[in-house]
Amino acid sequence: MSDTARYVRPPSAESRGEAPGRSRLSGRRILVVGGGQRTFNPATDPVGNGRAMSILFAREGARLAVADKNAASAAETVELIRNAGGQALAIAADVAREADIVRMVAEAHAGLHGLDGLVLNVGIGVGELGLANVSQTDWDATLAVNLRAPVLCCREALPKLADGSSIVFISSIAGLRSGSQLPAYDASKAALTGLMRHVALEGSRRGIRANVVCPGLVDTPLGRTASAGRPSRARAPIPFGRQATGWEIAYAVLFFISDESVYVTGQTLAVDSGLTGL
Repeated sequence: MSDTARYVRPPSAESRGEAPGRSRLSGRRILVVGGGQRTFNPATDPVGNGRAMSILFAREGARLAVADKNAASAAETVELIRNAGGQALAIAADVAREADIVRMVAEAHAGLHGLDGLVLNVGIGVGELGLANVSQTDWDATLAVNLRAPVLCCREALPKLADGSSIVFISSIAGLRSGSQLPAYDASKAALTGLMRHVALEGSRRGIRANVVCPGLVDTPLGRTASAGRPSRARAPIPFGRQATGWEIAYAVLFFISDESVYVTGQTLAVDSGLTGL
């Protein structure tokens, strides 16, 4: 390969969502908040992070509660899980509303007869680019979903989670370095790490772990929407020569949800092919 040719990391079976399950989550009951997905182009959309996580966890033996603001999208994820022989239920909830969060966690706990895992895959980026264009409305709307919602989800779920459970916050490399040009988004994603540490400390009394996964540039419907609005995103140089797939993010989260990471808590993992470290 020449010095100027860009290396492209070939996708694995895991990258494509084709690897078989290995019973890593047998008997686990997991609530995935944000388990549906956005639509960019229905004919060509790849799998989103939340849907990939939900399907993968079910393939690994877990029973799922799939929550999403878009009830139809949550139901579609559940249908995909059931068609593959898994068990799941759908919950419609808008995490910008406290009452919806309270109901969502209660329904998941009752429907699954307990909870052993919680994944918080929620996040929005709204408003104009740049600090000079920040409005109070956009700031408050962003933090309501990206930060306040995870706080309230943990408040409701922590007493219901079984001892030894796991919580995973989905942040972004925007929480590790500037880049989105949306101050509220960057600030809220960075703040998730502080929240995670507090939850990890409180949870440690019952062996409940909490960790953060920070995806880099990922080829999902949401990612394609972002690239359409900011074309420079799609042109960003990436060490592995391509964007991640939703499945590759899901496998990182699987590590934290499973007992393979039983001695890991209070940590942040960037899944970005080294984009933030190289």
